[in-house]
Amino acid sequence: MDRDRTGQTGAVDQPGLFGPDDESPGGTDADETYTVSELAALVSYALRRAAPEGVWVRGEVHGYAKRGGHVWFDLVERTDDGGLATIGVVLFAGVMDRLRPELARRRLRMGDGIAVRIFGELDFYAPHGRLRLRMLGIDTLFTLGQLAADRDRLLRALAADGTLTRQAALALPAAPVHLGVVTRVGSAAWHDLEHELAASGLRFRLTVVDVRVQGTGAEHEIAAGLAHLGRLALDVVLLVRGGGSRTDLATFDTEVVARAVAGCPIPVLTGLGHETDRSIADEVAHQALKTPTACAAALVNRRRAALDRLESAASALHLVAAGVVERSERRTHDAARRLDARTARAVTEADRRLDGAAGRLQNRPAARLDRLAARLDDASARVARAGHRGLGSTARTLDGLAARVRSADPATLLDRGWTITRTGAGDLVRRPGDAPAGTTLHTRTAEGTLTSVVVTPGGTT
Repeated sequence: MDRDRTGQTGAVDQPGLFGPDDESPGGTDADETYTVSELAALVSYALRRAAPEGVWVRGEVHGYAKRGGHVWFDLVERTDDGGLATIGVVLFAGVMDRLRPELARRRLRMGDGIAVRIFGELDFYAPHGRLRLRMLGIDTLFTLGQLAADRDRLLRALAADGTLTRQAALALPAAPVHLGVVTRVGSAAWHDLEHELAASGLRFRLTVVDVRVQGTGAEHEIAAGLAHLGRLALDVVLLVRGGGSRTDLATFDTEVVARAVAGCPIPVLTGLGHETDRSIADEVAHQALKTPTACAAALVNRRRAALDRLESAASALHLVAAGVVERSERRTHDAARRLDARTARAVTEADRRLDGAAGRLQNRPAARLDRLAARLDDASARVARAGHRGLGSTARTLDGLAARVRSADPATLLDRGWTITRTGAGDLVRRPGDAPAGTTLHTRTAEGTLTSVVVTPGGTT
């Protein structure tokens, strides 16, 4: 193309093209008609003339992607009416290599959600028919300033509603055993934490939630993991990740993560792998440590300190118990000695009194003993006389009773003529009705027994 077709403002100076003297576009000169590639070149040329030295543009990175060493993303701005203004950006590999040292020095890494101010050239890419910005530079201080401003703004809001101090009010167990962990399982942070706990020789129980710790949507995964662990019976929750750039750690500066940490009913310890910066998650956590390893070491030391206190208390209790036993044994020994002395005195006194009583007994006059003996002999004589009299009267009574018994003896009565009649069954017959007809009777007399059979009542054979 050898001539300027754009005019001063990029408008095409072509009288007759859709002009009042033309009936249709088909009536124009062929030299005044652009091919698609010519139009694309014209647009590119116009863009370069509009911003010959390039432009600075600020916005938020969305759709960050790498392909073949090059980077593509959209630079997005939220407009006042709630919509989005978007322009595509391409960052070629050579430019990226040039920018990488500055990004590393500022501990920045480009990615989704990062606010940037970038420098580039406007370019119309004909194959896609799209306007784009070829990125050539970046204002790292702008990004750092935006991160700091956003961080300060969120910290003020969290302080105003009491969120910053909510975790600090929780009590950290003296000897934590059951730990909840929110991290990327398999990452270096996870391995460092697990190794430190295992190397301690103490037994810990871990409940782990595997989440993404950076990138789009990572903050929601972390918040969900904290909410899940908050419903369990745990001693401590650990939120850990490895080191990274400020932008890598931007997830932990989000309000979603901050409120999830503060709202957890269990003490949360953070170990986010950064040495100098504190994220908002660190600010709201119960305790912030520099690395996952330091996080694990703090819990190990706390357990060991609790064990040391327990051993010290046991030793102190042992000493107290030994003292109590020693004093008790000493008091018992003293009491036994006093009791032994009192017993010896009591025995000695009893012996003395017994000896005195025996002496008095031996010194009694013999005459008194003779009188007592005489009285005993007299009493014995009286008892003997009374016994003889009682025996005589008793003998006479017994003789009378014997005579009466002999007179009532059946043998005596039989000798006098009396008989005794019994039935064959041995029943005594006292009256005729006791022996009906046919009854066999046995009648005993003094000389023997008669047997008969009753023929009719009142008569026998």
